[in-house]
Amino acid sequence: MAVEFRVDRGGGVPAYVQLGNQVREALRLGWLRPGDRLPTVRDVVSSSGVNPNTVLKAYRQLELEGLIEARQGSGTFVKRSLGSVDPEAMARLRVRLARWTGDAREAGMEDEDIQALVGDVLAESTVDRTR
Repeated sequence: MAVEFRVDRGGGVPAYVQLGNQVREALRLGWLRPGDRLPTVRDVVSSSGVNPNTVLKAYRQLELEGLIEARQGSGTFVKRSLGSVDPEAMARLRVRLARWTGDAREAGMEDEDIQALVGDVLAESTVDRTR
């Protein structure tokens, strides 16, 4: 699955940070793997409407983190992955989470409500693991 960058201009998060976070998310979810080619700067600019320097800044940051590498004349490629969950397990969990999200919406929850609940459960489980 190719990364399709989205930039929220209304939020307080700089565009280059949003782009970097989307690459990291794709790495964690297994949508991007080592050796995969990232979209060109030109492609990201045309699809998201950001300035080329913004894309370059995001890619530079990811390169400094050792996640991607630019190859002269060839493009920008994923160097290493994030996350260690088996892709099949991730797919099964995604299906269950999608079903749960549908149930939450049927119960009247909005995206912000769902995010708050998931954040609370994550925080609670982190505390439980440290005990």
